[in-house]
Amino acid sequence: MTKALQGHIALFAAQLIYALNYSIAKGLMPTFVHPIALVFLRIIGAGILFWLVSLFVKTQKVEKKDLKRIALLALFGVVINQVFFIYGLSISTPINSSIIMISNPIMVFIFTMILLKEGITLTKVSGLLLAIVGAVLILRYRGNFEVGSDTIAGDFMTLINSASWAIFVVMVKPIMMKYNTVTAMRWLFLFGSIYIIPIGLVETMHTNWDGFTTNAVFAILFVVVATTFLAYFLNIYGLQELSPNTVSAYIYLQPFLASLFAMMLGEDKLTPTKLFSGILIILGLYFVNKKPTQLKA
Repeated sequence: MTKALQGHIALFAAQLIYALNYSIAKGLMPTFVHPIALVFLRIIGAGILFWLVSLFVKTQKVEKKDLKRIALLALFGVVINQVFFIYGLSISTPINSSIIMISNPIMVFIFTMILLKEGITLTKVSGLLLAIVGAVLILRYRGNFEVGSDTIAGDFMTLINSASWAIFVVMVKPIMMKYNTVTAMRWLFLFGSIYIIPIGLVETMHTNWDGFTTNAVFAILFVVVATTFLAYFLNIYGLQELSPNTVSAYIYLQPFLASLFAMMLGEDKLTPTKLFSGILIILGLYFVNKKPTQLKA
């Protein structure tokens, strides 16, 4: 199995987790936990897990200049990203958040051109457009996307989260080419933990833990262990082997996978539109990852 294929498998697994996370995380807030407290638990919990794993995995010494860069990246990829996503989701809807996150690969595409000086290619643009159409089609039939006064603040926060993650995915690539996944992640989440303590400690202390049901405890564990620790690990591993554009384009699988889960549970049915959407998304991912011919200016 090639490194590139391993990267694709890791990214696919991450999308499986994210597809479930929208509804699971939404169900926790605000009934059981405040959004900021949930972010606190995500970052601190994942940080502890990454440092525990580093005790059993060979890590590298990080240069001082790179630690400064990682400290900055932790703001975009850990704190701003998670605070705005979770808080935004809590005052918006899962369908709104899903559709707004479609903007992420577009932002990554733009940032790679500006920051990494990557050229525009016909194949990548075509793949991106195919995936966008497929994701919009399937989300359109999964629920009602409505931007109004009730959701506008949450929708805007989700957009900030999308931009923050796009900046992180592009800027972290040089770090991931230099250090292994566990080395980078333990430092990213250490700095992220330092940043989130003054932001989320008070809300976390005020959480009514006695009011948690078994389902709520499972949901918290899923968000911390799967959506944060495991999904971050898989995404960053994928980024080591693949381009930022490829990593971000995988987000278009989320609505398709969410629909598949709903079908398995008997809550949804397979339709020609959903099948067509899935084909468009998969073709889009193929073209984004394919090495194309440069467009001439």
